[in-house]
Amino acid sequence: MSTFTSGPLVLGIETSCDETAVGIVRGRTLLANVISSSVNEHARFGGVVPEIASRAHLEAMQSVIARALDEAKVSLNDLDAIGVTAGPGLIGALLVGTSAASGLALGLNKPLFGVNHLSSHLAVDALTDTREIKPAIGLLVSGGHSSIIELRDVAREVHVLGATIDDAAGEAFDKIARILDLDFPGGPAIDRLAKSGNPAAIDFPRGLAESDYNFSFSGLKTAVSRYLQKSPQVHRGDLAASFQEAVVDVLLTKALAACKETGIDRLIIAGGVAANSRLREVAAERCAVMKIELRTPPIALCTDNGAMVAAMTSLVVSAGVKPSAIGLEAMSTVPLSQPTWA
Repeated sequence: MSTFTSGPLVLGIETSCDETAVGIVRGRTLLANVISSSVNEHARFGGVVPEIASRAHLEAMQSVIARALDEAKVSLNDLDAIGVTAGPGLIGALLVGTSAASGLALGLNKPLFGVNHLSSHLAVDALTDTREIKPAIGLLVSGGHSSIIELRDVAREVHVLGATIDDAAGEAFDKIARILDLDFPGGPAIDRLAKSGNPAAIDFPRGLAESDYNFSFSGLKTAVSRYLQKSPQVHRGDLAASFQEAVVDVLLTKALAACKETGIDRLIIAGGVAANSRLREVAAERCAVMKIELRTPPIALCTDNGAMVAAMTSLVVSAGVKPSAIGLEAMSTVPLSQPTWA
């Protein structure tokens, strides 16, 4: 049994979408990160099918847990706590994860912690940087969410400055990729195609660029679609690069404006879109000019994974947050301001 000398030994389960993922951490040290993705089963539909995702989670759960324990070289009895994504996400998929976590916690007599999927993306920074996460401005960019957050305590207090009011950045990437007949998921496909194009070739609109910290990418999506209809012979690389540049510009303009307004000189970029090569490149350039400390997770920890859930749970345990109830309620929608289900 762990004595917490190096921090709690935590197993985290993530099933919010199409990845069945289990991570194990001790304190802020990553011991295992195992992912079984059903993305190939969804590709022919051009998006994630909830029923297929839920079934895939059921089929993969036991083997993913076993592989993570083997990779970490620990047993279930060694664990100090179980963490699980309880929302937001696909409700059927979440129920598979919360049921598995509740069963483990009950059978092992271990505390259970339901954590917010979005907060967990930001908490993964704890595994790659020994410095404190707080205070920081967080730019969270994932498939269904684009948000700017003022982080004072990721385990207890998350203040949302702005969020998506229609299409999130990840959704925009998927929709433009579909228009261009590219592979699913769209983010990596657009990123690859954009490398062959000129990001300044087409001046696409920057939605809400001069307003508050909220995001809107539906107008950009429509502008790209109409441009392609009017100019079907356009160089696809130029189109992809120009679209990507518009997204990156808006994301970073708002995030850095938040840094300036709050006086916080640390920016953490997290979520699936944080793996985008152009976003990482431009962020590094602009942060260097403004003398902002930039922190981005390794690409392998940007997309959904169990390590981020375990990291979030470890921070929650260390902060003394009350455990969740066995059989905790999964929620398809939940605000970032609710980091745990305590």
